[in-house]
Amino acid sequence: MGDFLGLEIMYLLCNFIGGTLRWVYGTIWRTIFNKSKYRYNEYVFGVENSKNHFDVHGHQFNNLIITVVFIAVIATILS
Repeated sequence: MGDFLGLEIMYLLCNFIGGTLRWVYGTIWRTIFNKSKYRYNEYVFGVENSKNHFDVHGHQFNNLIITVVFIAVIATILS
């Protein structure tokens, strides 16, 4: 039970880190090109009231991948 809870907390943390990085990048990019901006919740949890499978699981998977790449880049810089 403890391992499962630890993995869920780690996954949630990675989701927030990746979502935050995507939100910062997306906000800057959309401001430069004068496009409509998405809310922070949409970057972290996906689009609300959507029946599309990607809108929920795809955003979370992207957040996880971005977090892993971000941590790898930081570890490379610090080593």
